[in-house]
Amino acid sequence: MNQQKGAATAPFSYLHMSNEAVLEKIEKLVNELLAGEPEYFCVSIHIKPTNNVKVFIDGDQGLAIEKCVRFNRKLYKLIEETGMYPEGEYSLELSSPGIDEPLKLHRQYLKNIGRNVEVVFADDTQKEGQLLTVTEADILIEYTEGKGKKAVTQQVVIPFANIKSTTVQTKF
Repeated sequence: MNQQKGAATAPFSYLHMSNEAVLEKIEKLVNELLAGEPEYFCVSIHIKPTNNVKVFIDGDQGLAIEKCVRFNRKLYKLIEETGMYPEGEYSLELSSPGIDEPLKLHRQYLKNIGRNVEVVFADDTQKEGQLLTVTEADILIEYTEGKGKKAVTQQVVIPFANIKSTTVQTKF
């Protein structure tokens, strides 16, 4: 009985939903999935024209691969149950954003305090330094200019409004 209802409504609901509406529906499902685990949060959701749904989730203490797999399975089941995609014509990728992805959310900035970051300003200039503090309005980074005895350590407050992107820098 459930299958008939899903089969009858799936083509209509999917075919007549804008990409934005589908995104909103998937975002709601992701938030539902994460509701019981407040240490995890959704960073972004993208849907490619091929119905490839990409969901990026992060955690205040990172995101273990096992947790990622569990979230993926649960979300896949939730999407299936909605009948959004007739005949299951979609793919789902759920992962953490990855170290090379720019920070998007305030929460990501908070979890990266103490790490080296590269900030690209709205005018495309860059500054690399250690992320010291994060407030609602800005970040504070510490950087060193010059070499040897002429090296000077400075701090700069950068309002979020002036930031084009921020990426964590990994040193090996």
